[in-house]
Amino acid sequence: MSYLMSNYAPLNVTFTQGSGCYLTDTKGKQYFDALCGVGVTGLGHAHPVITKAIQTQAEQLLHTSNWYHIAHQETLAEKLCTLSNMDNAFFANSGAEANEAAIKIARLHARANDIDTPIILTANHSFHGRTMATLSATGNPKVQAGFAPLVSEFIHVDFNDLTAIKQHENNANVVAVMLEPIQGESGVIIPDDTYLNQVQAICKDNNWLLILDEVQTGIGRTGKLFAHQYNNITPDVLTLAKGLGNGVPIGACLAKGDAAKLLTPGTHGSTFGGNPLVCRTALSVLSVIDQNNILDNVNKISAYIASNLSEKLQNNTTVAEIRIKGLMIAIELNQPCMQLLQQALEQQLLINITGQSIRLLPPLIMNTQQADSMIDTICNLIDAL
Repeated sequence: MSYLMSNYAPLNVTFTQGSGCYLTDTKGKQYFDALCGVGVTGLGHAHPVITKAIQTQAEQLLHTSNWYHIAHQETLAEKLCTLSNMDNAFFANSGAEANEAAIKIARLHARANDIDTPIILTANHSFHGRTMATLSATGNPKVQAGFAPLVSEFIHVDFNDLTAIKQHENNANVVAVMLEPIQGESGVIIPDDTYLNQVQAICKDNNWLLILDEVQTGIGRTGKLFAHQYNNITPDVLTLAKGLGNGVPIGACLAKGDAAKLLTPGTHGSTFGGNPLVCRTALSVLSVIDQNNILDNVNKISAYIASNLSEKLQNNTTVAEIRIKGLMIAIELNQPCMQLLQQALEQQLLINITGQSIRLLPPLIMNTQQADSMIDTICNLIDAL
């Protein structure tokens, strides 16, 4: 009997140790972690620099309160804003909390413009979190099922469809567009190259905020530190989490321009958000990415995986599409494939299945030999269907 609530259905394995790209279970078996805790441990498990930062800070100070200045928080805010061209930052404990802050900023933007019933446009098949507001923003009825009435006001439009956004230009209550640069949970859905640029132009024309949810795409996952940098744009609000802490819980909501002035004392807060431990850890993550040329490795390995998957699966009629951006990878099949989750586990490979797609979020530090092993296992599983 387990005393845990049954909202998870975990696979029958327990990990006791991690090192680099691998996890070890209670029986001593080693697994290649091609999921990274759903895009979290991009720099691998037990990274020595990050481990040292955690240990050193734990010996000094874990927590005070945001009622006082926190030096590492100030440093991290400056670092992130400098890297992203944003103006200021609020720290939370997760991506959902970062997105909650973004939604509150959008509502304060509405009040500043005398809009009493603000509407945020979000995308169908998006995922922004499981709190009530972020659940409502999420464009997935399956995730929302059972939780009505949802928080208003969100309108879901088709992703990568500018007309779907433009048709709301005459709605005076719309105040923001909230998008993932690449939809992760729905299976690595990559929009047209200029989609975000055109969405930003629409937002500027209508005094709407552009909110980019980079909880999954940020911190090097796509081959740039932030995915929107491929478009040479700067959003009004940017949210981060997952890879920022490499395993410790941290979320960040960054804002620019007028949006950066809206959260004032008493409007928002977090007891644990931005504590000394998580901020020092996040600073070590950013340092490792910079000093170890991690982005170069992501782009090199991404091209290698794309080429090899294409070559090995080109004649497999089960494969409908391969989608890759950096180390966000999806192999869409033309049939259900949930059984591959367990079969991959038996081959000591950790993956994810979303819909009819195999989703991979492997470590940003992986090498070509590890990529070969992952590719061979995946291709063998697909060939056996």
